[in-house]
Amino acid sequence: MATVKPFKAIRPDAKYADKVISLPYDVMNRKEAAEMAADDPYSFLHICRAEIDLPEQENAYDQSVYEKARDNIAERLASGVFVQEDKPALYIYRQIMDGRVQTGIVGCVAVDEYQNNTIKKHEFTRVEKEKDRINHFDVCDADTEPVFLTYRDDKRIRTIMEGYVANHEPEYDITSDDGIQHTLWVVDDPELVKSLTGLFDEIPALYIADGHHRSASACKVGLKRREEHPDYTGDEEFNFFMAVIFPDNDLKIFDYNRVVKDLNGSTSEEFLDKIREAGFDVEEKGSDIYYPEGKHIFAMFLDGKWYKLTARDSIIPDHVTESLDVAVLQNSLLHPILGIEDPRTDKRIDFVGGIRGLEELEKRVNDDMEVAFAVYPVDVDDLLRVADNNMVMPPKSTWFEPKLGSGLFLHSLK
Repeated sequence: MATVKPFKAIRPDAKYADKVISLPYDVMNRKEAAEMAADDPYSFLHICRAEIDLPEQENAYDQSVYEKARDNIAERLASGVFVQEDKPALYIYRQIMDGRVQTGIVGCVAVDEYQNNTIKKHEFTRVEKEKDRINHFDVCDADTEPVFLTYRDDKRIRTIMEGYVANHEPEYDITSDDGIQHTLWVVDDPELVKSLTGLFDEIPALYIADGHHRSASACKVGLKRREEHPDYTGDEEFNFFMAVIFPDNDLKIFDYNRVVKDLNGSTSEEFLDKIREAGFDVEEKGSDIYYPEGKHIFAMFLDGKWYKLTARDSIIPDHVTESLDVAVLQNSLLHPILGIEDPRTDKRIDFVGGIRGLEELEKRVNDDMEVAFAVYPVDVDDLLRVADNNMVMPPKSTWFEPKLGSGLFLHSLK
């Protein structure tokens, strides 16, 4: 069953919260991070992307980057920008985006449950990205950004959250630069904390929605600390890592679309013929943007026109992951026709989160690409089903919005 543990969060003093909050570290490059934080000395980007406070260097993963992040945390604690709770607490965290509300619990989850798959995964991780966050968490002596988890909705947990929100003032209620409202309540009443942790103890599994690299890295830091402290009891903070846990019914997954640099030697007409031969019905839709209407239907932008591609039943396998639209597109079109064998490493393909809209696909094709594909979004049930079967989704299957705000809570490993 799922362990959810209260912790003494390090977090911004309320008067600084709107200045500290930032987007997560992995949704921008160094230049973009530097521009975002240029006029804001309090921005959490000075911690999660501390390289912006150092002279530009070839190695973005130099030890000095992590030491600068550690020093920036210490400076903010010393100056009162950050404070640490006197006693362990859970937190209710609400985000509102375009009128859609998701409300979850912030707490710590167990390294052992990541290991034994009580915390379920649906993606592979990359070693170099893991190493970056391992070094970051280890040198900072803290989980600096939370993992985004979900669980199958439980009315009892929802009732407690809704009741608490209705009867208590929030610690923060701010709107970030991207228009997302972030509201945080501190739950430090021991009996209420006990009730919530007891209910999570009845939840059979938690699922990583977003943050596979952060969770893998946090787990490995915990295991490293165990090696360094062979007399550990299991209660130390390094045995746990920080997460925001939302019920599945609150979540929305956006499409994650593809753009490809060339037609692999084909003319446009040859390419369209090959798509038909591969098992798709092709319908020209004209110059107006066309949005896929459902599963196994794709939108394609080519030569200034949109096309509707409908996968025939003959190319849709009866398989948990291979029947996902991103897999059908990869296995029946991108690989055999365009020669994209491994989308994680091939330089001819790029990915565009659906939050940018299909206008971004047109822009990319008119700029530096030849063809674009819009995919109907994966739903949360797909994600849970894949994870329950101990499988992984194809690369770049899910794009969650809103992104968690970074900087509102840190978990000390001491």
